[in-house]
Amino acid sequence: MVRRTKLDTEQTRRTILDAARATFLQRGMTGTTLEHVASAAGVTRGAIYWHFDNKKALFDAMRGEVCLPTMDVTDVTTLAAGAGSGDPLDAIGRFVTHLISNVTSCAATRQTFEIMAFKCEYVAEFEKELDLHRRKSVEIRDVLAGVYRRAKAAGTLRKDVTPRIASAATLVFIMGLIRLWLLDSNGELVRSNVKALISAHVNGMRTAGAAIAR
Repeated sequence: MVRRTKLDTEQTRRTILDAARATFLQRGMTGTTLEHVASAAGVTRGAIYWHFDNKKALFDAMRGEVCLPTMDVTDVTTLAAGAGSGDPLDAIGRFVTHLISNVTSCAATRQTFEIMAFKCEYVAEFEKELDLHRRKSVEIRDVLAGVYRRAKAAGTLRKDVTPRIASAATLVFIMGLIRLWLLDSNGELVRSNVKALISAHVNGMRTAGAAIAR
């Protein structure tokens, strides 16, 4: 009987989180109340408070379920390691491709990223999310700069571009590409050309005559 109760409790929590993600996506963070989430989940508001203290706690739990590109940078260590052999610019291309794939292949990740990019006002208790995003962006930029320094030493990075500028440009490219992909529901902007866009960005960093990955 106890085991059944635990299963029911976990299922209720799961239902609430799924309903919260859908409601945040539809109404935005500011426009969503716990009553809205309770209605979407088919539970009482008391059931929500049993699992979550407030809307911010519900948001944090939803956020913690997925790994978001440009914010959760576990893949950056893989980038740094992968740049140690072959052309470092190829490693950057693979890294960017992997980040985009993470967004496009998982509905929960895509929806959570969309909520955080377009449906959330970063004020009051949510302001800390912006601080986290800034810190993670700096972390990604610095790792990218290290890879571009390797490319510079290998002679494959354009001579008129510094590793610092190249890393900032790639960070801007990644963040812009993800946001445009999310907006491009009709496939008119970037969705049909993601691979070509990534290739064009990376190859635009190459010195003249350097080998281009196929």
